[in-house]
Amino acid sequence: MQIDLTINQKSYSLELDSRVTLLDAIREHVGLTGSKKGCDHGQCGACTVLVNGRRINACLSLAAMHDGDEITTVEGLSDGELSPLQAAFIKEDGFQCGYCTPGQLCSATGMLQEISEGWPSHVSDSLDGPYELSEAELSERMSGNLCRCSCYPGINAAIRSVGEKA
Repeated sequence: MQIDLTINQKSYSLELDSRVTLLDAIREHVGLTGSKKGCDHGQCGACTVLVNGRRINACLSLAAMHDGDEITTVEGLSDGELSPLQAAFIKEDGFQCGYCTPGQLCSATGMLQEISEGWPSHVSDSLDGPYELSEAELSERMSGNLCRCSCYPGINAAIRSVGEKA
């Protein structure tokens, strides 16, 4: 089937089997390998991308569902220079092996946008905001992204440093 995707502001017209996941379309058919296939069950978050500005697990979503959507992968988070979040990950030592980092960066980007738009989480004190990036709030909002190297202190510090400036 013919699928038109816009990935990192570039248009792709792909002929794909209807069962191809968005992750496999991005990695295998477009050649953008930043998004990782970790568990392939939506449990680790390594495949997180932004679709129309919202974070999703690309391994759980069929490419055909996103015909015409705007998709941002880790490669599209910056314009040749590091985004503030990417720079903060380096400054705060928010990665070790780096496998989860693309998903962490996309998820954190989406999460910070959700907070700025006033979306509560399950641990938010109120439904009306404003929301502070407390340890509980940050842990809840990023709970879908696992780091097997246990770089959470650096990841959280990086996210918090960018979130406090927003």
